[in-house]
Amino acid sequence: MIDFKDQVAIVTGAGRGLGRLYALELARRGAAVVVNDLGGTMHGEGSDASVADQVVEEITQGGGRAVASYDSVDSPEGGQSIVDAAVDAFGRVDAVVSNAGIFNSIPFDQLTADDWRRMLSVHLDGGFYLSQPAFKVMAKQKSGRFVFISSSAGNFGQPMEAHYAAAKTGLVGLSNVIAIEGAEHGILSNTVLPTGFSRMVTETVGDEKFLAESGFMRAIRAELVVPLVVFLASRACESTHRNYSACAGRYARVFVGLSEGWLADAETQPTADDILAHLDAISATEKFIVPDSIVDEVLEVCDRRGISPMPDNAEVAFPESAKK
Repeated sequence: MIDFKDQVAIVTGAGRGLGRLYALELARRGAAVVVNDLGGTMHGEGSDASVADQVVEEITQGGGRAVASYDSVDSPEGGQSIVDAAVDAFGRVDAVVSNAGIFNSIPFDQLTADDWRRMLSVHLDGGFYLSQPAFKVMAKQKSGRFVFISSSAGNFGQPMEAHYAAAKTGLVGLSNVIAIEGAEHGILSNTVLPTGFSRMVTETVGDEKFLAESGFMRAIRAELVVPLVVFLASRACESTHRNYSACAGRYARVFVGLSEGWLADAETQPTADDILAHLDAISATEKFIVPDSIVDEVLEVCDRRGISPMPDNAEVAFPESAKK
């Protein structure tokens, strides 16, 4: 059985919905949990300390250990305070589930700069403000797990969610680099793209009859997302630099692949007309690699060109962690 004995987990946005379920399950498996939640609305308005307090009470009444954090992730001070709460109360940080977020639907041509900035400040900036101080603690421990809650809205697209999609996909890039730089410190980082019935769904759809009668809505029980998140947060997980989807009990890897494409003759100067002529080969997906970093792309092209990625006798080399 996967357990979190003597481990400390931070879960942001843990007062309601999916975040609450992550916190409860981590605690049930032995983790001491920092339950972080500002207690605001889904649109990011207001605050309510009782939201986090209630989850802490649930955990402690069940014999677990937990403390509440009411800081917002949208500032460096807030992120640091959340990590400090874990260290002050329990002495370490073993897992971070970056789940805090807000949500609203706005057509792209009506999206204001303030709408855009507010969404990114909570999801993307918040992911950074939380993960950097946690990374420093984990690096000293030589171990740690990050689970960033991303979204299919970003990887695949969702109407009226340009700001949300951009913020959530930005977390994938953040996780990728943490995975690369964290490897030498025993730090792993992955993302989860969840589809679960929560207030995001109920407040967005709004049709109570549809919500009650839809087979799909019944199938995307929030509880079905929890196993994947908990596994990725555990020491049993040895995977890093990956993205996973959880939807209605279907768990699958989501990845960006780099196709073989078309390699132009090195002695020619390709034109836009050449791109058109070879578009089928350029766009084909049948043969691909999944790069572990930008270095993989460079090395693959250099190999096909028969050239060295570095000058002869160069002292500078690609970092080994980036080649893995």
